[in-house]
Amino acid sequence: MNEEYRPSEQQLKDKLTSYRESIDNIDAALVYMLAERFKVTQKVGEYKAKYDLPPADKDREKRQIERLRKLAEDANLDPDFSEKFLNFIIKEVIRHHEQIREAEGE
Repeated sequence: MNEEYRPSEQQLKDKLTSYRESIDNIDAALVYMLAERFKVTQKVGEYKAKYDLPPADKDREKRQIERLRKLAEDANLDPDFSEKFLNFIIKEVIRHHEQIREAEGE
């Protein structure tokens, strides 16, 4: 008899729980890292508003996207996904910078 081993239902549930706990920890780390990133970009927005600099910097955005695409490739992550993710973040940062600029102008 050549029966394939199959874990018990409890073993399956335990392994799935272990994976999900790791995912939860990673998600928490991502949220805290994004919060820290946005704290810094808030300061950048205030600096730009103070010195009347534009909210967006297309050259920097292009360099960042190229850099992140390369990092994604090195990490075996879909570069298109990383670009979409970074573009979303950049859009939010620019929106915040525009809000800061408007508040400074009042």
